[in-house]
Amino acid sequence: MAKFNLRKAEPKDVPDILRLIKELAKYEKMEDQVILTEKGYSVIGFAMYYFTYDPWIGKLLYLEDFYVMKEYRGFGIGSEILKTLSDTAVKNRCSCMHFLVAESNKKSIDFYMRRGASDLSLQEGWRLFRINREGLLKMSAEE
Repeated sequence: MAKFNLRKAEPKDVPDILRLIKELAKYEKMEDQVILTEKGYSVIGFAMYYFTYDPWIGKLLYLEDFYVMKEYRGFGIGSEILKTLSDTAVKNRCSCMHFLVAESNKKSIDFYMRRGASDLSLQEGWRLFRINREGLLKMSAEE
């Protein structure tokens, strides 16, 4: 198993995290949507998460983004990150972890399913919606 150091991000990691965000966007064929900028290298993976609350199930950990550089995949790094996130969720009394995966990202879907994830879009029929900034501005200006 490859040696790596798993730790919480620090402000000095911002350039590397941004680089990984851009790699993730490229992997998902959405690179034109990343508008942030920064430079630097040394971090090889990241998980961005936050805690939220669902009135039916209680507190949960929401995994916003999760990425390991291609050349470092297959060494158990992603599994360790997911294990650390699971431990964080348990220690913070979360009932579960939620996240989105692009339908076209079969490798990630398989990764999560092998670790016990359930596809709620199939089981419960939920749909993802978004109101973009222009829509928010329009609604907020309504009297």
